[in-house]
Amino acid sequence: MFKNFADAVRAKFDSMTAGELYVVDVSKEQMWDMYMNSFPAGTNDIYKERREYECNCCKQFINRVGNVVAIVDGKLVSVWDVEVEGYYDIVTKAMAELMKSAKIRTKFLHNERTVGVATNTQLQDDGTVKTWNHFSCAIPKKFFNTDRATVLSGVDSTKHVFERGLVELTAESAEIVLDLILQNSIYKGAEFKDGVASFLKMKQEYSKLTTEQEKSVYVWSNVSTAGARIRNTAIGSLLTDISEGVELTKAVASFESKVAPANYKRSSAPISKGMIDNAMKTIAELEIEPSLARRFARIDDISVNNVLFADRSVSPLMKDSLSNLLMSEVKEPKKSYTDVEEISIEDFLTNVLPTTTSMEVLMKNTHQSNLMSIIAPQDATSKNILKWGNNFSWGYNGNVTDSMRENVKKAGGNVDGVLRFSIQWNDKKDNNNDLDAHAHEPNGNRIYFGNLRSSTSGTLDVDIRMPGDKVAVENIIYTNLSKMPEGDYKFIVNNFADRGGKGFSAEIEFDGKILSFSHDAKIRNGGDVEVAVVNYSKKNGFTLVKSLSHSESSKLIWGVETEQFHKVTSVMLSPNHWDDNKEGNKHYFFILNKCLNPDETRGLYNEFLDNRLNDHRKVFEVLADKMKCPKSTEQLSGVGFSSTVRNELICKVNGSFTRTLKIKF
Repeated sequence: MFKNFADAVRAKFDSMTAGELYVVDVSKEQMWDMYMNSFPAGTNDIYKERREYECNCCKQFINRVGNVVAIVDGKLVSVWDVEVEGYYDIVTKAMAELMKSAKIRTKFLHNERTVGVATNTQLQDDGTVKTWNHFSCAIPKKFFNTDRATVLSGVDSTKHVFERGLVELTAESAEIVLDLILQNSIYKGAEFKDGVASFLKMKQEYSKLTTEQEKSVYVWSNVSTAGARIRNTAIGSLLTDISEGVELTKAVASFESKVAPANYKRSSAPISKGMIDNAMKTIAELEIEPSLARRFARIDDISVNNVLFADRSVSPLMKDSLSNLLMSEVKEPKKSYTDVEEISIEDFLTNVLPTTTSMEVLMKNTHQSNLMSIIAPQDATSKNILKWGNNFSWGYNGNVTDSMRENVKKAGGNVDGVLRFSIQWNDKKDNNNDLDAHAHEPNGNRIYFGNLRSSTSGTLDVDIRMPGDKVAVENIIYTNLSKMPEGDYKFIVNNFADRGGKGFSAEIEFDGKILSFSHDAKIRNGGDVEVAVVNYSKKNGFTLVKSLSHSESSKLIWGVETEQFHKVTSVMLSPNHWDDNKEGNKHYFFILNKCLNPDETRGLYNEFLDNRLNDHRKVFEVLADKMKCPKSTEQLSGVGFSSTVRNELICKVNGSFTRTLKIKF
């Protein structure tokens, strides 16, 4: 009869091993006492010296497997959940109830391949042999581990992290983060979407549970899911901060400082669903939704009263003459304009512009960030949402890149310092040399792979060892002029390990100039090539002392080529100073012939918005990023200069006289 009992328990254990197994928090003493005391009176009598069912073999099995459970449909199932005949049924029910009333302690692992023995024999006094039946089972491979303490330590740690997350992180925090991800308002948000969504679902399910037993079962049922360790991840730090009431912008900034490259800049502000709802309510109340749609402005949008200069070709009905079209392709040889007549912008507007009939300006590489466009509302009758008395705004170029700068940025390097030295090689996957960028400083210090940072603010922030099949870059950047000692900065390329390749290209950037260098010859193993020496003095700034042959790169940007003169079609102030407006900083715009922003562009910035919209600045930041002006071949684009920023522009003017001037801003 006991054999049937033991066989049923073994079969139950075997069926449970198809899934995960756990042990509940019931001690060996509790299990054994319950087992022995559950037998009805008279069914567990003394056999010779001890009770019939008090054998060490069965005790060993109960100690090791008696508290093993599985989770089926959210409920605990014990090895004792079996159907047996007679008084054993009372024992199984008592044992099963004990196990299923306890909390799960950990997962089940065992360091032996079997537990107990099915039978053994005993020689009787009369010479006969008695066969005894016992509890026993085989341990499947997936539950066998000789180092179970280490494995279970990791499992228990994950369970603890998961449980803390379910208790401490709020569902609202997960909903807010999902909103931010869907709005593309956090760095690489899409990578975290599935994990956050999974955690939110589990948090909502966990919150509906009422008993500790239910919660314990739920945690262990889901401890192996992707979202279980979310609390200890980067996105988990954002969930924690939001749950603890940290202001959203600060929480996102803290998150991005952990996961984003040093020079990463988020394109839009983080906002929640509640912030969106409140902003949309204000938009509806003020009836300004039509005002949010923006486009590039055209010359026929602008009142003649707000144009300081207009070339005859400005009329939209006129086309460039054939001669003008051909002349636009004639490139003037580069020359220095350091000795031309200097004039302030106010003097230029007052005394030169009124007698000017045509004008050209020299578009320098340093002017790439000055490229700008006038922006108009798509619906000219829509309500004004700006601080000044018209609905026109403007936007400057914010996406000027070139190949080496872009490759450095992709590698995590900073390209926005006061002095930059970058090198690049393996462009054609034919140069796997280990090249190194070095900077010898006036104070005797050397920046290289063995000394990444200097007190001068110089840093080697990209160091490539093995290019492999990728374009390789290295980058040395200086970010703080006040820390840089005066003297010569020598920039060198060293071939640390020669692997048969040859050549490299390099760039040095300062004062908005990008100097490009190319070295096509092979460098001996361990050899150096001096690229350039740049002198820094407080009086004269940066000066190129000597270098390899180089060019100041000419680039085609927004349809205009840098380092060339381009015709000005109109000159105007920024819209915040049109008519009688004097709101904020004044900008001077030189609209250029054939200058076209090739991309969609932002039409609104928070600093332009009516004060009534201040409470919703973060939402409008996102709206402006999403509702960009569509691409257009009709634009008022050119170069702009702020009255608060020092700059200069070489200008050729024709009229009652012809002059070449350097306009100072």
